[in-house]
Amino acid sequence: MPAIKQPSIALLVRETRQCLKLSQVKLATMLGVSFHTVNRWENGRTRPSPLAMKQIERVLYQMGEPGEALLTKYF
Repeated sequence: MPAIKQPSIALLVRETRQCLKLSQVKLATMLGVSFHTVNRWENGRTRPSPLAMKQIERVLYQMGEPGEALLTKYF
């Protein structure tokens, strides 16, 4: 997986969550992290761990066509 710049990661997390029509709390639950963690990712204050990035990538693959568009855009 190629490195993604910090602002792009924030956009990736936000767009993924919005495509799934989830709140930050529900996305956090889905990924096994806290609400505050997802909030920090979306605000660009921290980066997801490599494990969390793999989980986000897996969710994108499961989304089908909308997820494929985001994969192409960010990966």
